[in-house]
Amino acid sequence: MKSYTLKRTFTKFLIWRAKHISQRQFIYILSVLVGFLAGLGAVVLKNLTHFFQHLLEGNIIRYYHNAFYFVFPIIGLAIVYLIIKYVIRNKVNHGIPSTLFAISKRKGIMKRYQMIGSILTAPITVGFGGSVGLEGPTVATGAAISSNIARLFHLNQTKRTLLIGCAAAGALSAIFKAPIAAIIFAIEVFSLDLTIASLLPLLLASLSAIITSYFFLGSDVLLPFKIEDVFTIKDVPFFIFLGVITGFGSIYFTEIYDKVQKLFDKIDSPIKRLLVGGIGLGILVYFIPPLFGEGFEVINNLIAGNPEEALQNNFLHLDLTNVWVVIFLLFGLAFFKIIASALTFGAGGVGGIFAPTLFMGSIIGTVVAKTINNIGIFNNSVSESNFTLVGMAGLMAGVLHAPLTAIFLIAEVTGGYELFIPLMITASISFLITKYVQPHSVYEKEN
Repeated sequence: MKSYTLKRTFTKFLIWRAKHISQRQFIYILSVLVGFLAGLGAVVLKNLTHFFQHLLEGNIIRYYHNAFYFVFPIIGLAIVYLIIKYVIRNKVNHGIPSTLFAISKRKGIMKRYQMIGSILTAPITVGFGGSVGLEGPTVATGAAISSNIARLFHLNQTKRTLLIGCAAAGALSAIFKAPIAAIIFAIEVFSLDLTIASLLPLLLASLSAIITSYFFLGSDVLLPFKIEDVFTIKDVPFFIFLGVITGFGSIYFTEIYDKVQKLFDKIDSPIKRLLVGGIGLGILVYFIPPLFGEGFEVINNLIAGNPEEALQNNFLHLDLTNVWVVIFLLFGLAFFKIIASALTFGAGGVGGIFAPTLFMGSIIGTVVAKTINNIGIFNNSVSESNFTLVGMAGLMAGVLHAPLTAIFLIAEVTGGYELFIPLMITASISFLITKYVQPHSVYEKEN
């Protein structure tokens, strides 16, 4: 009886809405709602992950032994496996690829369990040391919510897809506090039509999400850095070189990710995948602690010019006052990051590749800058912090096949519009090189 009453009331609301609110106005209202919910999803995912990280790293590793770095990823992946098997009872796919699949193959329809699937699993994966990011799961959560809202109000496929794009923009806007880059991301990655009819809902969703993020998280940002070193024209050849290096880095990233996933696909038993991936990840994280979790602390150390801070726990106990030792260790971090990420996914972990891409790109940028400054051939030196930032854009442009998103995201989060020219140079070269070798992005390969 209660269900019948609710259904009847909702039907009356739909009739009232059709008479008094135009379809366009209603989409604007829903875009604000979707942005708010995507922002809320970002807040929940971030806080849950930080809770697990603080609980484990703060109270256990610090006071006992870093051998727990080996154990935690396996425990986290095991918990995720149990949650998927006995609570969700459905496969939780990686964030953005699952959303793209819904748009391309399911007419924008996402199942209800996807609204909570990533929230229940991604914070545990990352919080327990999984070497992946939260951006993809946040997008997937918002996209699933927006898809089901669209179905609730009987919206057509075009409007469903637009609201999914709004959720993606909202998620990225809330995470990075970069509303313009978030809009560009939704248009570039989800191939939305760039019209006034679609642009305004994306803008409203992005705005709603960033306000939600500021309300709950304050002014804290993932990359708290402002540009200090200005761009000079003499650095152009070096940024071209960085574009080439990040292009090849993007190809390496994509190839390793693809090959490791194919290897795990050959393992029939999810328990075996969990053990192989979990043990492999545990070994890597034990010997290379900076691979634990998302890695934004490492990125911020590199941007601030303190790579030694990120490398102080190296198991070889090498002398960090030697710049070539630092370069060698940083290169090792970049080399193994994608392997750790691929093992996390292969073992059944839930996360995204956005953070690993930024992590690896920041290291490549730092390594290139340090090499230029210390090789003894060039008379001038380059800004290591600027190269670190531009390196992130270069790898993002190549791996995600999203050069515009890469350019605007790095520029916006750092207030670094002075770097627009080097960002454009490096991102475009990296994208063109990667696109030539890898016609499809990592996201597209999974569909």
